[in-house]
Amino acid sequence: MKIISYDCFSGISGDMNLGAMIDLGVDKSFLINELNKLNLKGWELVVEKDQRHGIYGTKATVKQTRHEHAHRHLADIEQIINDSGLDRKTKELSMKIFMKIATAEASVHGISIDHVHFHEVGAIDSIIDVVGAAICFNELKVDGVHVSPVELGGGFVKCDHGKLPVPAPATSEIIKGIPVKKGGVDFEATTPTGAAILAALGTDFSPNISLQIEKTAYGVGQKDHPDVPNLLRVFLGITNDSTDPGHNAMLVECNIDDMNPEFFDYISERLFNAGASDVYYSSILMKKGRPGIILNVICETEKAEQVKNIIFTESTSLGIRTFSFRKDTLVRKFESLQTEYGMVTVKHSFYKGKEVSFKPEYDECKRIASERGIPVKDVYNNIMALLARK
Repeated sequence: MKIISYDCFSGISGDMNLGAMIDLGVDKSFLINELNKLNLKGWELVVEKDQRHGIYGTKATVKQTRHEHAHRHLADIEQIINDSGLDRKTKELSMKIFMKIATAEASVHGISIDHVHFHEVGAIDSIIDVVGAAICFNELKVDGVHVSPVELGGGFVKCDHGKLPVPAPATSEIIKGIPVKKGGVDFEATTPTGAAILAALGTDFSPNISLQIEKTAYGVGQKDHPDVPNLLRVFLGITNDSTDPGHNAMLVECNIDDMNPEFFDYISERLFNAGASDVYYSSILMKKGRPGIILNVICETEKAEQVKNIIFTESTSLGIRTFSFRKDTLVRKFESLQTEYGMVTVKHSFYKGKEVSFKPEYDECKRIASERGIPVKDVYNNIMALLARK
C-alpha cells in the first residue's frame, strides 16, 4: 500500500505540514488555486526553499495581507468550508480536522463544541493550514498515514488565555492515544493544528514500520533551534504490511412518525455536510399501527454530538439512540485513467492487500453523460470495460 510516514522528531505545525506536502510533490499553484475556492480574502501563501542545519526543504508561510480580529465558532468555519467550491472529500476531511480541535477545546473549557471560540485557530492562516492539509492529502492519493512518536517540545506558550505550559491543553487532548516525546526542544514543537492533522489523518501509530521509501521531503519550521533542526520529515513509500482497516464509529438513530417527509432531504444534506459517513431511512410500523421512519446516521465518534444536535433541531424526534460499533472498511486508492471521454477518476478497493473491486467515480460519469447527451450507463460500462482490459 502507498502511504505517507510522518517523522515528527521536531514536532509538527500547520505550516510545516504544508511545506512538507509541497516538498513531497504537491504543486504549489494547484494548492493555491484550490485554497482560493474558500473565497477568503486577505491572505497569501509564500513558498520558498530554506534550510535548517544544512538540510534543505520547503518553508510555507501564510501571510495575512490585512489584520483580522475574527473569533469564529465551529458553525462559522463550517459555513466557510461548505459554501466553498471545494470537492466533497476535501470539505469532509477539513471538518474532520476542525472537529478534533473543537472537541478538545470543548473538553478543556467544559463547554459544548457549538460554544467553542476559535481564537488562534479561527484566524485565516490556520484555516488555510487545515484546509490545505486536506487538499494535499487527497491530491497525494495514499492508502494510509503512519505517524512516528511526536515531539511536543517544552517551555511555555502564549495564547489568548495567557501563558501556558507546553503542550497547550488543547494539544494534550488532541494528541491523546498517540505516542509522544517531550523536552527535545524548548519551544512549542507541536501546535493544536499540527496535532489535529495527525489525529485526523493517522492510520498507524506503531513505533516501527517496514517501508520502501520512494521520496523524502522536509517542511521547514519558522524557528531555528541551535541543537535540533526544526523540520518535519515525511516519507512517501510502499508497505506490504496488512494494516487493520477497522476502527470504532457511532450509530445514531431515532424514530419519527409526525414529520413532513419533505424535510428528510434537507436533514440528510445537513448531516452529510457535518461529516456523516452514511444517512439512511427504514420504514417501520410503530405502536397503534402508525407508520414511521427510523433515521439512521453513521459517523465518527467525535461527530456524534454534532449529529445529535442536527437531529434534535431539524426533526420532530424527542429521543435518540446512540451505539458504538466497530467499522471495517476496504483500503481505497484513486487513480486518473485516460479514457475516450478524457481523464476519469477510478476508485480501487483492497482487502488485505488484494484488489477486490474497482469502478469509475459516478459523479464524473454523470457529468460526461450530461455534457455529451448520452446514457450514463453507456459511459459507466465503457469505462468498466476499459478497466477490465488493463
